Amino acid sequence: MAGTKDFFELLQQHLSKPLPGQEVQYQMASAFRKKELPDLDTVRDYRESAVCILFYERNGALVLLLIERVVYEGVHSGQIALPGGKKDPGDPDLRFTARRELFEETGVQIPDEAVIGSLSRLYIPPSNFMVYPFVAVLDSAPAFILSEREVQQVLEVPLDELMNDTIIKETTIEIAGGLKIKTPYFEVQGKVVWGATAMMLNELKYIIASFRSL
Repeated sequence: MAGTKDFFELLQQHLSKPLPGQEVQYQMASAFRKKELPDLDTVRDYRESAVCILFYERNGALVLLLIERVVYEGVHSGQIALPGGKKDPGDPDLRFTARRELFEETGVQIPDEAVIGSLSRLYIPPSNFMVYPFVAVLDSAPAFILSEREVQQVLEVPLDELMNDTIIKETTIEIAGGLKIKTPYFEVQGKVVWGATAMMLNELKYIIASFRSL
């Protein structure tokens, strides 16, 4: 598709600039989380994790990759997410973690140079994870070998769909302990994308909108 290379270059340039951070991330947070933004410099003893936001072209459209997690006994059962997970002791850095988790969950192996930047880190208090989102691009659409233990299916979301603000809606979700919370979400291909994933994607949207409108 015409302009894909230019888009990748512009995205890389803007990821190297000061990022919008929590103010934009928390536009997609639940009312429960919006009560107080955490001071990330004071958070201690957290666990580190990384996710990969992967862009590529499929059938002439620029898309990004999401996964639907399998249903299991756990807090993230069945959720729509970005490929990723916790940093292993053997990982040299979090950038590597993002690439490794992408491969383990989807079978997509990307070189280090495919990573063009990162978004703001995001702290998740319930799990005590500090999540580091990395953005990567591929010149062509990948083939998938899904982890049966972790991934139900992949969602290839056209960039134009993500950038359409009509997909932002609000719902009530029941979380652990039976607590019900109101939260904004992205309705993507009939699926609810909320929580940390929606917060990271909102920062990405903000950055892309800043140069797409020029």
